[in-house]
Amino acid sequence: MTAPSNRLDLPARRRRHARLIAALTTLIGECAEAAGAVYQPIAAASPGTEDVEVNVLPCIQVSLAAADLLDRARAEDDARWPAAMAWERAQAQRTYAARCAVAQAKESVEQGDLSGRNDAPLPSVEQAAAMDLVSAGSEVTLRWRTDPEDAVALVHELAAGGELAVDEILDDAVDAAALTGLLVLQGARTAPDPSTAAELCLSAISHIAIAVSLASADVD
Repeated sequence: MTAPSNRLDLPARRRRHARLIAALTTLIGECAEAAGAVYQPIAAASPGTEDVEVNVLPCIQVSLAAADLLDRARAEDDARWPAAMAWERAQAQRTYAARCAVAQAKESVEQGDLSGRNDAPLPSVEQAAAMDLVSAGSEVTLRWRTDPEDAVALVHELAAGGELAVDEILDDAVDAAALTGLLVLQGARTAPDPSTAAELCLSAISHIAIAVSLASADVD
């Protein structure tokens, strides 16, 4: 099967990432249930009860299983859409080459400016190209939290030069939001008390919900 030549032939992002979106929404529910295992016994206890037995194990379990859940979902989406995968790889190769060219030009200028200075070494061309994509995705995620329309405008602005593609910016933004949620969840494993573990599970939900929105977004 060959990759589609036209972006319009590709599936909508919510279909392309359907398994990932489903996994993210499942994770949201599991985080809420884990927090409930801490809060519900407290709510059910009589007002005079000082020591209430709660179950913090679900908080730890959801934290341990979350990354594998999302990785499996991504792999399933890739397997379901081989033509889209091929198109995305071709796009990534093209934009990566463009970013490397820009990074190479910047490197030449910066090395000239830094002649005679004993500063830390500059990142390689490949490192700079990768950093540009990560930076773009993180900035889009940050703006999406407060103003999705502004974030969409930024996506188009970033893609206008040809060094980045719309889908790869959005995909990296999904990764940034999901990773933030996973890092918050990790804290539940070593939380000093059950209430803190529950709060961390609930805090992770907002980041995971943004990942769902970004994975569903078609901004073309």
